[in-house]
Amino acid sequence: MQSDKLWSAGFIRLCLSSFFLFFGFYMLATALSDFVTNGLGGTSAEAGLSMTVFIIAAVLLRPFAGRLMGRFGENKVVTASLFLFLLCSVAYFGVFGFGMLLLVRFLHGGAFAIATTSTNTAAIDLIPERRKGEGISYFSLFMSLAMVIGPFVGLSITAHGGFAAMFATCAACSLIAFALGASSMRSRKPERGDSAPQERRTAPAGKLTWSGIFERKAIPIGLSGFVIAFAYSGIVTFMSVYAHERAIDQYASYFFVCFGIMIVLPRPLIGKLLDRVGEHVIVYPSIAIFAAGMLLLSLASTPAMLLAAGAVIGLGYGALLPCFQTIAVLASPEHRRGLAIATFYVLFDLGYGIGSFALGSIASGIGYSRMYIVCSVVIALSAVLYFALHHRRKRAAAAAGETAYASS
Repeated sequence: MQSDKLWSAGFIRLCLSSFFLFFGFYMLATALSDFVTNGLGGTSAEAGLSMTVFIIAAVLLRPFAGRLMGRFGENKVVTASLFLFLLCSVAYFGVFGFGMLLLVRFLHGGAFAIATTSTNTAAIDLIPERRKGEGISYFSLFMSLAMVIGPFVGLSITAHGGFAAMFATCAACSLIAFALGASSMRSRKPERGDSAPQERRTAPAGKLTWSGIFERKAIPIGLSGFVIAFAYSGIVTFMSVYAHERAIDQYASYFFVCFGIMIVLPRPLIGKLLDRVGEHVIVYPSIAIFAAGMLLLSLASTPAMLLAAGAVIGLGYGALLPCFQTIAVLASPEHRRGLAIATFYVLFDLGYGIGSFALGSIASGIGYSRMYIVCSVVIALSAVLYFALHHRRKRAAAAAGETAYASS
């Protein structure tokens, strides 16, 4: 049987690998627009396109991560994808034109999608079944820490050391992520404490099918994640412009500090509550807090209001993501959890990408303040979607005596 020990050596190494993977990603994401406009002499539109290409690659290739893990095994896919991510990080040193940058960004986005999905799945396999919520919450905490620290470090290194120093730091982070991830896979034992035989975890040969790249049972909660990501994209994409419009742009970076702190601090408590009281007790209040924070942001006219909005939004959004991810995992058969993770993040990525474009169009017509009001309404409506697609179905299954809701 699998023990209840959470902090095994392999789990710790995967958590740290995820931290350095996302740390390099966020460093590069925040400094890349400066590289395109000042390093390559490109335009703002080209800077945006470099991020769009990355997201397109992630959306296209992430669905195949679960299939690759089923066919070749998690160990090989984690190691290979982290190594490819490292190679792509080094490749930025050879970029001397915008066309070459787009090629590197596409390859980098694909490697990022497969690496994040496979390391996530491998880490979940190491979490005891009775502590899934707590374990996933801790694992995602390392990603959140990278999100808080990475942008600040990336901009600071670029300002003081230039683009070469920033690329070198990203490559170093990728190397550490690869070393930690590969080390964890080498020391991993196949016991897993589960009942899924190896042949069931092997992808079927033959033509590609819908069920071979997507997990159907993860789609309902993935659609809720799509809506949340749609609204969240308005913060990441337009915060600096909105703060400038309100003449408080010097406080925009501190907004993200408050946002990040309130994601990180409650995370251990969120995980324990998720295992003890269930997801509904966390999801509905978190949606309300997230929507209230977005409404407060729409009214922000002073630095204090802006920072308060960042803290409230961080508290609500930071609780929702690990909850949704845990639901996707537990709703799916154990041998298809890699596909479940991939399915959830494909929908999340799509929500982010579509939201950036759609909210930009809305803001051009009604302004950024009203756009954030629209985001608040969208977040509130996600509670209805969550109830219809997950809560009601789970309640009906329980009433019918289907205690094995997460089984195939």
